[in-house]
Amino acid sequence: MDGPVLPSPGARTAHRPPRGGRIRVTDGLWRLWQRVNRATSVPLALHWLEESGALANLRIAAGEEQGAYRGPVYADSDVHKMLETAAWELQAGPEDTSAAFLSRTTGLLERAQRDDGYLDSYYQVAEVGGRYGRLVDSHELYCAGHLLQAAVAAHRATGETRLLTVARRCADHLCAVFLDGPGPGLDGHPEVETALVELFRTTAEERCLTLAARLVERRGHGLVGRHKHGARHRLDHLPVRVAPAVTGHVVRALYLEAGAVDVAMETGDDELLRASAARWADMAATRTSLTGGLGSRQVGEVFGERYELPPDLSYNETCASAASIQWSRRLLLATGEGRYADLIERTLYNAFAAARSVDGRRYYKGNPLQRRPDHAEAVGDPRSRDEWFYSACCPPSVTRLVASLPHYASTTAQDTLFLHLYASMALSCAHAGGTVALRIDTDYPWDGTVTVTVERAPAGAWALGLRVPPWSTRTWLTEPGGARQPVAGDAQGRVVVRRRWRAGDRVVLELDMAPRLTVPHPRIDAVRGCAAIERGPLVYCFEQLDQPADTPVDELALRADTALRVRDLADVPGLGRTVMIEAEALAVTGPHQAGLPYRTLGAVDTRRPTTATAVPYFQWDNRGDGAMRVWVPLEESGAVGC
Repeated sequence: MDGPVLPSPGARTAHRPPRGGRIRVTDGLWRLWQRVNRATSVPLALHWLEESGALANLRIAAGEEQGAYRGPVYADSDVHKMLETAAWELQAGPEDTSAAFLSRTTGLLERAQRDDGYLDSYYQVAEVGGRYGRLVDSHELYCAGHLLQAAVAAHRATGETRLLTVARRCADHLCAVFLDGPGPGLDGHPEVETALVELFRTTAEERCLTLAARLVERRGHGLVGRHKHGARHRLDHLPVRVAPAVTGHVVRALYLEAGAVDVAMETGDDELLRASAARWADMAATRTSLTGGLGSRQVGEVFGERYELPPDLSYNETCASAASIQWSRRLLLATGEGRYADLIERTLYNAFAAARSVDGRRYYKGNPLQRRPDHAEAVGDPRSRDEWFYSACCPPSVTRLVASLPHYASTTAQDTLFLHLYASMALSCAHAGGTVALRIDTDYPWDGTVTVTVERAPAGAWALGLRVPPWSTRTWLTEPGGARQPVAGDAQGRVVVRRRWRAGDRVVLELDMAPRLTVPHPRIDAVRGCAAIERGPLVYCFEQLDQPADTPVDELALRADTALRVRDLADVPGLGRTVMIEAEALAVTGPHQAGLPYRTLGAVDTRRPTTATAVPYFQWDNRGDGAMRVWVPLEESGAVGC
C-alpha cells in the first residue's frame, strides 16, 4: 500500500503514511472518480499520447521511427505522468490497458535511453543547443523528475524493477553532471528535487538525496539564467531559506516547496522546514482562492500580490491544485498539523475536482470563479474544457492524483491512526504492534456522517484520530457503547478516541453540513462586498441555466439574512448525484448615465425578489456553456456591495 510519499525510516517526521496493508475505495464520490479515471480518462490520455506525437518522439529517439519532433519541449513528461498513473491504477487492481502501457512504454524508454543514462527525446531528436545548454527553458531535469516518480510508483505498486533501473541510470547521470562537477546551472522548472528524494527513499542511494539538497540550496543565486519574466518567475531571486513568500510561476514554486520539505524531513533540517511552512502560511492566508486554487494571473501563470484574487481572471491552474495538495501532504507528514489537511480537502473538492468534466473526457487548465455570458467573444479562447492541449500537463496531473488518492486519506503517529479525508473505503495497516483493519462508510461530501467500524485490532490500546474541519461548528461523536455527544476538535482540529478496540466496535462522527454564507477578507478588493455559499467542504456557484429565465446571473445579489434551502438530488442529467442550494435573492439592475457604466452616487437601482439556485463548483460547465459566478454581491441594509 506504499504511496507517492514514503519518508525513510530515519526521516524526521511527526506523522507517517500507514504501512503493511491496503487502502481500497469502496463507494461514493471517490469511487466514481476512480471508475471514470480507469474507464475513460486513462484510455483517452493514452490515445492522445499517440496523437500528439509524445510517444512517437521516444520511438524516434530509440531509432525505431523516422520523423521530426512534435509537441512542446517537455512532452516526455506527459508520458512519464501517465506511466505513474498506470502504476497507481494497477495498485488498485488488475487492469489490462494500464498494464500493457506500463510494460510497452518501459521497454521503449529502455531502448531510447543513451548509454550514459541521459533520456530526453527533445534533445535526442531535435538536437537544439545540446544537452543542458539552456536550462532556463529546457525542462530536462523536470522531465527526468517525472520519470523518476513514475519508476518509484511502478516499483511500489507492482514490485517491478525495469523502469526503476531506467530511473537509476538517469539519476546516476544527473549526479555525474550536477553533483560530481560544478554543473551547468539549474533547471528553470523545479520538480526533480522531490523526485530524487523519493528515489533515495526507494533505493537508499545517498547521492540522490545529496543532489536534491544541492539543487534546493542553489536556488536564488542566479544559476538558472536570464528569462524574459525575470528571476522571480523562475524562483531564482532569493535562497529558499530566506524567501518570505511564494512568488513567480505557481507550479514551479509548489514543486520546489515539495522538494524542500522532502529534503528537510530526510536531513532533519528544521530551518529549511520552517521557511517552507512560513511561505505556505502566507500563501494560504493571502494568495488562495476560496476554491483552493492558486495563481491570480494567467499571464505568466504566476502568483500575484497579496490579496490579489480576482474571480474572473485568476488562473488557478489544474497542475497547481495537484501540486498544492502534494506540498500540503508533505507538510502534514513533517509537522502533523491539521491545517494542511484542511487545505488539501478544500483544494481537492473544489479547484482540483472542477478541472475534469463529470464524464472524465475534458479538462480545464485554468479554473476561474466567474465567467460572463460573452466570455468567448471577449477572450477569444472560450476557456472551456478540452480533451487534451498542446501543453498537456494538466490531464495526466489529474489522472495520477486520482489514481493515488487513497494514500492521502490517513497517517499514523505513535499509537494513533488518523483519518484526514473522508470517503467510503477499507483500510488495513500495521499499527500498535498488530494489524488494524477499518471500514469507513460515508456519503461525504454530500452528507457529514462518517461511520468507522473496526474489523480487526491489536490486543492492546491504541487511538483513532478523526479530523474535524473548521467549518463544522456543531459536531457530534458516538463512541462504541456510548451516547451521542457534542465534541470539539483539539488544537489540531481532531477528536481522538483511545481504547482497547474489538472487532465490531463502531465510531460515528457527525459533521455540521448546514450551508453557510462566506465573505472575503476586506483587503480582497475584487470581491469586496460579495458573499459565496459553502456547504461542508464544497464551494458553490451559480450557473445561468439554473436561474429564472428573466434573471441574468450577473444581476444576482444575495440577502444577508437569506434562508439557504438544501435540495438533495439523486441524479441530475449531466451531473449525477448532487446537492443544490436555493437562496432568497434579488435581481438588481440600474441605469447608465452619459452612456457609461457608471452613475452618480445615490442613483436608484431596480430590485426585484427572485430565487437563486447554486450547484457545487466542481460540477459546473457539465450541462452546456454559460455564465457562472461564485462570488455574488451581498445586500445589507438596503445597499448592494460591489
